[in-house]
Amino acid sequence: MTYREIVGKYKALCVKNNVPSETVMVYLVELSQRDRFNLYMDYEKEMDEALIYEFEKGMERILKHEPVQHVIGYSWFYGYKFIVNPDVLIPRPETEELVAYILSRIDERYKNFNLTVCDVGTGSGALAVALKKEESKLMMYASDISEKAVEVAKENASLNDADIEFIIGDMLQPLIDLNLKLDVLVCNPPYIPSEEVLEDFVIDHEPHLALFGGKDGLMYYQEIFKNCRKVLKDYSFMAFEIGYNQKESLITLLDEYLPDCKYEFIKDINSKNRMLFVYFN
Repeated sequence: MTYREIVGKYKALCVKNNVPSETVMVYLVELSQRDRFNLYMDYEKEMDEALIYEFEKGMERILKHEPVQHVIGYSWFYGYKFIVNPDVLIPRPETEELVAYILSRIDERYKNFNLTVCDVGTGSGALAVALKKEESKLMMYASDISEKAVEVAKENASLNDADIEFIIGDMLQPLIDLNLKLDVLVCNPPYIPSEEVLEDFVIDHEPHLALFGGKDGLMYYQEIFKNCRKVLKDYSFMAFEIGYNQKESLITLLDEYLPDCKYEFIKDINSKNRMLFVYFN
């Protein structure tokens, strides 16, 4: 079969099985280790039998709604490669915007970059690794309550040659126990309300601990707002990813727990409020 024929066949099967059809090319590009342009140049050529075998074996899993990132074993985030499995959330492209804004705010606020930063609830380590790789002078910490997630994050730090100190524990408590004082606190917490219905491929293949933030999705923000002064320096800031519809609820929490702080909500590329920055002094 030619590349065109097999791609056409599996795009049709994707539509039939309610899987995004673009998944076919995403998987084929990664599996063949070729860029999309070169694949299109060979579109009318016969596909190698060994490649067909591996491709069809993987597509069988994808058509059953297993994430393509789990099938290939890794994902890309901010230009870096990350091992992923069911123990960690697959890094989302939208979160790359958070990295860019954090780096921008660091550049604006500080004359030197010898700063202490912690990614709380690090999961795969995507935020921590990307920040450390982009600004090597950062003293980077990353924490998570899940020992399995921390093991994956350690692998990703090693894979990307990023020097990061990992801590196991629940939210801010291990930082408090270590008497750690931060210039920047970064967090992409679970923020989906517990009663919200998600797609099967998310529910079946990603850790619920990394998805749901209590009944209203705000549980972890509230916990951090309540305790953050215990781990932050006087001149510091916090950066969060948030749900697109949580702005007003978060303002209420900020007014309750951090009334003297400045904050800003930042819209993503789709003009949705998806980032919150909180500034101390």
